[in-house]
Amino acid sequence: MEKVDYYETLGVSREADGKELKSAFRKLAMKFHPDRNPDNPDAEQSFKELNEAYEVLKDNEKRAAYDRFGHAAFQNGGNQGGFSGDFGSSMGDIFEDIFGDMMGGRRRSSGGRERGADLRYNMEVTLEEAFEGKTAQIDIPSAVSCDQCSGTGAKPGSSPSTCGTCGGNGRVRASQGFFSVERTCPTCQGRGEIISDPCGECSGAGRVTKERSLSVNIPEGIEDGVRIRLSGEGEAGTRGGPSGDLYIFISIKPHEFFQRDGSDLFCRIPVSMITAALGGQFEVATLDNSKARVKIPEGTQTGKQFRLKGKGMPVLRSNSQGDLYIQVVTETPQKLTRKQRDLLEEFEKLSSEENSPESTGFFSRMKGFLDGLGE
Repeated sequence: MEKVDYYETLGVSREADGKELKSAFRKLAMKFHPDRNPDNPDAEQSFKELNEAYEVLKDNEKRAAYDRFGHAAFQNGGNQGGFSGDFGSSMGDIFEDIFGDMMGGRRRSSGGRERGADLRYNMEVTLEEAFEGKTAQIDIPSAVSCDQCSGTGAKPGSSPSTCGTCGGNGRVRASQGFFSVERTCPTCQGRGEIISDPCGECSGAGRVTKERSLSVNIPEGIEDGVRIRLSGEGEAGTRGGPSGDLYIFISIKPHEFFQRDGSDLFCRIPVSMITAALGGQFEVATLDNSKARVKIPEGTQTGKQFRLKGKGMPVLRSNSQGDLYIQVVTETPQKLTRKQRDLLEEFEKLSSEENSPESTGFFSRMKGFLDGLGE
């Protein structure tokens, strides 16, 4: 079968530099690696072709020979720029980078010590708690190191033995044609150790599940969606490995009166039509446990905002403070008595365009618009 052009195999132009070649190979190798495609019989062949193309084109001398003579440069048993066949040594740097986590899950240190998993905890706090900050106590079920075996997984008085299959490395190398692939050891599952006499408390896992109580500091001004990381407070690692981390995800409970936008607070306050027309004042409570007086000038329109400087939320990890915005909403009277209705009708008769300039101007412009349509 005629071989495909090496440049086409990697999907690069003939002018591609070394950086482009390496980038193209990394992407395609990740896609067609046999460990990622156990159900695809063609993946292994594609992977071999990728490696063959990259082996030639990454080497300046081999690439020059290929550009001049094509595939014939490496045929007839000659080794002028051909393959050495030592795939493991020539590609180890790229494979360690690309497949380090994929081929065997989490990376393990010597002795089978695997890092514990990270944990997530969702915490809802009130707006008042976000304003003041707090120290919260939380209880979380988590895997902790077994006290009986001190996290080794072996019965007290015994110890794990080195795996005979991998020699304690946790990985074995298997040859596949002209190259070899490193895989997780099937005997010890990558731990490098075998426990012949497991601990009765943890059944050889080196850890048990218990509920732990932790103290979490919620800083002033914390915002919705912020993530707090507690290093080493996740699940314990297997057989003495390092613990994972605990991530606290914060959500702010909706408030009865205030809406938050960053460090600013907003509050909609209904006022009577009379107060909006004649002016007045009222008090509002703030989150710092004080009261603020808001003066409404006469003729205040609905939607008007009044700013109370420094009465908003603290800015996280800062000495700054946001503002509180009071938005006035004029309330239209309802369920009028006969006398109230008569008074309003009398007021309407006494009103002029100056009393309602916005509505008068609007309907005047609308009339002009309708007249224009008629013409």
